[in-house]
Amino acid sequence: MSAQLPKDVHPDSLSRLPLVSREELDAQGKRVYDALLDPKARTIAGLQGPGGIWLHSPKSAQAQQDLNRLVRYENGFGDRITELAILTTARETDQQFEWTVHEPVALKAGLEPEIIDLIKYRKATDGLPDKERVIVDFIRQLLREKKVASALYAAAQQALGRTGLVTLVGLVGVYVMTGIALNAVDQQLRPGTTPLLPLDKG
Repeated sequence: MSAQLPKDVHPDSLSRLPLVSREELDAQGKRVYDALLDPKARTIAGLQGPGGIWLHSPKSAQAQQDLNRLVRYENGFGDRITELAILTTARETDQQFEWTVHEPVALKAGLEPEIIDLIKYRKATDGLPDKERVIVDFIRQLLREKKVASALYAAAQQALGRTGLVTLVGLVGVYVMTGIALNAVDQQLRPGTTPLLPLDKG
């Protein structure tokens, strides 16, 4: 397996950072570590992914865990809309790891395959229900143009409310930041995992 990895990627973590052992962490780090490995936890990648990356900075790891719980699980959107936003963010930042781990989760959450394909292949949003269309258009414009037009902002606020709109921005921000961390350490997919995101700008 290691022969197929880049030379600076550790085979245990599948990234440029080695896995952190529980023994080398402080009390706060140990709490985060245990939470990542808790069978009841809702983390997708465990230690081989964002959780393992942030453990190298225990204070950051705790903050990331708390923020992720808030914007992903306590946002009031429900899992289907949450995964719609995460996949759109992953597509617009071409984040292979995030997309590949979240596409199966999105399907399980009830996000329709045709909507997933629309996002994956950057198709027009004309046929989407109003709420889904506004969310995808908002994220696309924000990440592509680094700003949002007044009309689209107003439509998003009407669809989500002020709190929902701010929460959506927070969700997008968290997954952009996570993608940056994954890119920095060249996080690899687990062996045998098929990459699900076409990266040819398709």
